[in-house]
Amino acid sequence: MNRRSGNRGLLVYIFVIGAIVFMLYSLNGRYQNQETYTHEQFLEDISEKKVSAVEIRPNSETPTGSLVISLKTGQVNTLNVSDTGQAEEELKKVFPSYTASDVSRENWFLAYILPILLGFAVVFIVMAFMNSQSANSSGGNRMMNFGKSRATKTNPNEGNVQFKDVAGLKEEKEDLQEIVDFLRNPGKYAELGARIPKGVLLVGPPGTGKTLLAKAVAGEARVPFFSISGSDFVEMFVGVGASRVRDLFAEAKKNRPCIVFIDEIDAVARRRGTGLGGGHDEREQTLNQLLVEMDGFGVNEGIIVMAATNRVDILDPAIMRPGRFDRKVGVGRPDVGGREEILKVHSRNKPLGDDVNLTHIAQTTTGFTGADLENLLNEAAIDAARENRSYIRQEDIQKAFVKVGIGTEKKSKVVSERDKKITAFHESGHALLFHLLPDVGPVYMISIIPTGMSAAGYTMPLPEKDEEFMTRGKMLNQITVDMGGRVAEEMFCDDITTGASQDIKQATALARNMVTKYGMSDRLGVVNYDNNDDEVFLGRDLVHTRGHSDDTAGEIDAEVKSIVEKCYAKAKELIGSHRDALIRCAEALLVKEKLTKDEFEAIFDGRDNGPSSDSKEDSGDPDSKDGGFPQNPTPVMG
Repeated sequence: MNRRSGNRGLLVYIFVIGAIVFMLYSLNGRYQNQETYTHEQFLEDISEKKVSAVEIRPNSETPTGSLVISLKTGQVNTLNVSDTGQAEEELKKVFPSYTASDVSRENWFLAYILPILLGFAVVFIVMAFMNSQSANSSGGNRMMNFGKSRATKTNPNEGNVQFKDVAGLKEEKEDLQEIVDFLRNPGKYAELGARIPKGVLLVGPPGTGKTLLAKAVAGEARVPFFSISGSDFVEMFVGVGASRVRDLFAEAKKNRPCIVFIDEIDAVARRRGTGLGGGHDEREQTLNQLLVEMDGFGVNEGIIVMAATNRVDILDPAIMRPGRFDRKVGVGRPDVGGREEILKVHSRNKPLGDDVNLTHIAQTTTGFTGADLENLLNEAAIDAARENRSYIRQEDIQKAFVKVGIGTEKKSKVVSERDKKITAFHESGHALLFHLLPDVGPVYMISIIPTGMSAAGYTMPLPEKDEEFMTRGKMLNQITVDMGGRVAEEMFCDDITTGASQDIKQATALARNMVTKYGMSDRLGVVNYDNNDDEVFLGRDLVHTRGHSDDTAGEIDAEVKSIVEKCYAKAKELIGSHRDALIRCAEALLVKEKLTKDEFEAIFDGRDNGPSSDSKEDSGDPDSKDGGFPQNPTPVMG
């Protein structure tokens, strides 16, 4: 539609310009100034026999007129005379072959009426075009509608998302069912004097379904739904954001009862008076207007504001109080039952093979959000289509997990034999500790195929169940696993490498959190020493104060070092006591490049002393018996 309107506008512009050019050309033809042609030149041309024809043209104001003189060279000159009769007498003497025409009668319609009508037509077309542009200027005429809201309105009959389309959020849907019931039957709440919440804030990690849940509320209630992003309010021009907020709520009042949904509200509702913007920041003025509209002197009955954010800690306290966002609904990562429901929803239009077990996939995808699961099945469908298959196999989903969680394997990358050997022993060290230590394994997959940007290999664990809390023992075991790669390099390679740098970084960060955040240090006790390191531009103060002395900082560093060194010593002891198993695993990786859970356990138990040199071609993508997936993302990258 917009393209056709643009074409019509272009045609109108061309017509108007053409009409103006025609009028100017006509006027120029009537009133153009010619070069002066004198009576002496005329007599001279006759004497030199240059004249081919002469015509006498009398004017309507007789006896005046003009002589139209045609030369043999093709040039035509006009000589004005005051008396055509006298001029005719003279021509009989010097040029008897002249001609005379009657008095010309000017066409009054062409001379007067047509220019007036043409002018009116041009003005009418221009005004009609401007009116049509202003009526359809929702996206094109930005300057005239700069302060207008950019919210997208969804009518009740267009809302096709309902609660049945939102899987894995049972309690969250129960909390929002009251909002739906109020929008459908407000009378029974008013009789009891109940006030429905004016605002509902959806809080949770990215990809958990906050926006989808808000659309489902509007679809269930069958009311108009206005959706806008928090960043759409703020512009570089002062006052535009506040104007858009006013326009949004003015439009919502015309369509109440309705729902106004603001996605990523932290872009506009960050804490005021902090950072480097000052009190006259455009974002703060926009927030002030939003606060007034939600619960100020104005009455916004029948308008429910819903918002979503994953940074509730930086929101302004004024917008979090009752009367504005009365209810906060936490939308967390789904549990095993929720993941199975989400997988069923996203696999409705995807043909699955007989070997695909959604229940078991849900049990072994701990930590996945709804967006992660949807992306997993989508990548599997793309892989199946690439191989010209009409259904999705379990192997496709396994390949998709490696691509999504770790990165595409670069099998064509040329790796030297020395680097392969170092990577094989490095990953075998991680795998051995995953297998031996509790709460961190068992091993799901080991690979020395390069992936991602710089990872030479990876070792993936397989979580056995959902765990919400991290125990002290589990964190110590995780640090020990991180040290396994460095220990294996020291014991079986000529020298240590930079391949363990990321492992050391993760282990140090986890040990520091144990000491400063979680109170898991015997030396420093149950005290939180964590510094407030929030960024200034996220709504925090510019200057941060440290919550402990310099002596305590030194003790923290010593305690972190002690934890890492103890875990390092434990890793060295375990790898030394299972030296033969690690060598067998590394040799198998050098041949196959990738080991599954069953293959690794067979090598560790001595049931398989390692593959033959010709078995590399038989090993493909992992296809373990349980068909599970590791927690996302917890692979140890080499």
